[in-house]
Amino acid sequence: MHETCTVYQTLEYISRKWTMMTLFEMRRNEDWIRFSDLRTRLGDITPKILSERLKELEQEGLIEHRVDSSTVPIKSEYHLTQSGYELTDIILDVKMWALKWKIDNKPCERLNCCKCRL
Repeated sequence: MHETCTVYQTLEYISRKWTMMTLFEMRRNEDWIRFSDLRTRLGDITPKILSERLKELEQEGLIEHRVDSSTVPIKSEYHLTQSGYELTDIILDVKMWALKWKIDNKPCERLNCCKCRL
C-alpha cells in the first residue's frame, strides 16, 4: 500500500542519509559545483555515497549534471534544478515550523541550513 502513496514515495528518496545535506550545500553554491568541492564542503561523506546520492538526485530531477571532457582532469559538475530549489524551500518552511512549534533554537532562525553554518 505504501508504494502508491505520494508522501511515502517522496520521503523514500529525500530521507536517505546525506540527501538533504547535499541539496542544501548545492543551494548555498549559486553556480555549478564540482564533485570534489561538494565532497569537501560536506565533510565526512565518502566518495561512493556522494556519487550514489548525486545519481539518485539527478534521476529524481532535483539536480543537473554536466561533464566537460575538454579539460584535464575532466570536470564533473552539478547544479540544482528549479525542482531542487523548490524542494529546499519546502524544507526551509518545515524548519521554520519546527522552530515555531517544536525546537527552541534562536540562532538557527537566521541560518540557511547546511549543518547550520552560514
